[in-house]
Amino acid sequence: MKRAFYVTTPIYYISGNPHIGHAYTTVVADVLARTARTSGPAYFLTGTDEHGQKVANAATAAGTTPQAWCDELVPRWQKLFATYHVRYDDFIRTTEPRHESVVQRVFERLRDNGDVYLGKYEGWYCVNDETFWLEAKLVDGKCPTCGREVQWISEDDWFFRLSNYRDRLLQYYREHPEWVRPKSVYNEMVALLEEGLEDFSISRTNFDWGIPIPGGGGVIYVWFDALLNYISAIGWSSDPERFATYWPASVQLIGKEIARFHTLIWPAVLWALGEQAPELVFAHGWITVDGQKMGKSLGNAVDPFALAERFGADSLRYFLLREAPFGSDFSYSEAKIAQRHNSDLGNDLGNLVRRSLSMLFKYRDGVVPPGDATGSEVGAAMATLPQRVRSLILSLDFRGALEAVWELVVTLNRRIDDQKPWVLHREERDTELDALLYDLCEGIRWLAMLLHPVMPERTAEMWRQLGATAPIDADWSEALRWGGLAPGTRVVLGDALFPRIELDAAGS
Repeated sequence: MKRAFYVTTPIYYISGNPHIGHAYTTVVADVLARTARTSGPAYFLTGTDEHGQKVANAATAAGTTPQAWCDELVPRWQKLFATYHVRYDDFIRTTEPRHESVVQRVFERLRDNGDVYLGKYEGWYCVNDETFWLEAKLVDGKCPTCGREVQWISEDDWFFRLSNYRDRLLQYYREHPEWVRPKSVYNEMVALLEEGLEDFSISRTNFDWGIPIPGGGGVIYVWFDALLNYISAIGWSSDPERFATYWPASVQLIGKEIARFHTLIWPAVLWALGEQAPELVFAHGWITVDGQKMGKSLGNAVDPFALAERFGADSLRYFLLREAPFGSDFSYSEAKIAQRHNSDLGNDLGNLVRRSLSMLFKYRDGVVPPGDATGSEVGAAMATLPQRVRSLILSLDFRGALEAVWELVVTLNRRIDDQKPWVLHREERDTELDALLYDLCEGIRWLAMLLHPVMPERTAEMWRQLGATAPIDADWSEALRWGGLAPGTRVVLGDALFPRIELDAAGS
């Protein structure tokens, strides 16, 4: 079986409700998987991280059990992904038996080979982030990530010998300078490696909401448990053929605040198991509000359900991918979303579709005429567009990919303005008019397919209005050849694809 494109999101910590930042990461993974499927197999994993002291505390505060708390919240995350048209292949929960058994097997294997040993942990711990910090890393004595108070912990724990992998990690970074992106995160991790690594505590004895340590003696630390979801979901130690089909992961998407776990601890654990590191870990930027990272713990999280209802999920998907280069922070405002919706999607794309199909009805009774028998200038100019778009998306340059697609949008709109089909009709230049109308409809077919990974619901409506019957998510190398739309296809006039949103009502 061909090696599949395997993309993962971080599994989302279930201590509260999801916000737009969670939708952002998951939409990116969805776009990658949908694009990869246009040329071969792909597998997309997401899920929820359900253990740890923070979950236990939240459940206690709510007057329920941790498991009941998680069971109540999981459907909200699944609803979020459905709202944003996300099509994952697997949704893993760390409370599932298939995951727990793998975590325990990993622990036993590493304990047996000496990579895990019993020792004493003393240090500062942030309950909110489930993270240990050296005193030198604290900011005014508080957690450097969330700014909350930390507590001193002293207990007998199991440790992973992370320090043993420091030299191998440093060598791997130097030999694979593109495996962690963006470069700022790569440089930050190299600096940490050059400082040296301490062994990593992987157990807890001060609470019991977690995967039990084989043989007793506490529970496995949530961060060690959580990282293993990426291999527990694809059959590590239980289905070797399936595991070999997907691992190593093609792209692992994370937020930059959890880069240390994914690019220092995670590859070391994999190597200790005899497995390969992922091909790429990409730590994307934050969506900021007034320059501050958005997050539920900071109290500035934006309700993603309300946003989708107001602007449309596909418009949000487009905005998140077009607004800034992937990897950088970018600021959110409803005015910016409305402007992208009205300008790019409403005026450029939506108006192109509406004008083209309306003229087809006016001049050819809604039936696609034959194109120019000598070939299309537009088709020749855009011949390499599908390969460019796929390459840009799979290299995580979503903004560049959308700019490339918009070259076709602009070209088609310009042809209407330059060739003036109303003049061609008046002067009875039927062959020229037919060629223009065909190019417009074929261009819309291309746009629907190229934009389908980004806006799956709106492009499906474009497809319906165009009267296309082939699968919209077909292999691009076969389907995206100019001239693929059959003359005689009958189009359907529908509602505006992107109805205008008034800026003065959208806020700022």
